[in-house]
Amino acid sequence: MADARETEELAGSLLESIRLFIAAARTARAVGELSASEIGALLHIRRAVETTAGALARLAGVSPQAMGATIAALETRGLVEREKDSGDGRRMLLRLTDAGREVMDARRDARATAIARELGLRFDANELATLRAAAPLLARLAEAL
Repeated sequence: MADARETEELAGSLLESIRLFIAAARTARAVGELSASEIGALLHIRRAVETTAGALARLAGVSPQAMGATIAALETRGLVEREKDSGDGRRMLLRLTDAGREVMDARRDARATAIARELGLRFDANELATLRAAAPLLARLAEAL
């Protein structure tokens, strides 16, 4: 069994490292790229397949008006579409368009390319092997949480 103090220190270190990694990945956007709120909305819509603006607002912790403005901007860019709910004609469901899926895929690919570039420039073979071994362990930890 691992020492409790050591695992607490490791947990703190991992949290800080992951926080820094996520912050760097989020802020490294290209000029003209989607805003953080637009990206968040697209991510939620992609996960849900279809959802409502109200549900997105609750998930994001913003007002329905603020989410409405975000959705309107995404619609203007052709990234999401609204359709009446066949079960409740008063509700409008949001879905990603093909263009929305392409933008999300390209965004993911661009981030992966940037990470790969930095791995190649800043890490030696032993460090890359350590990161390769750590990746599935981090995924397993995330699943357990």
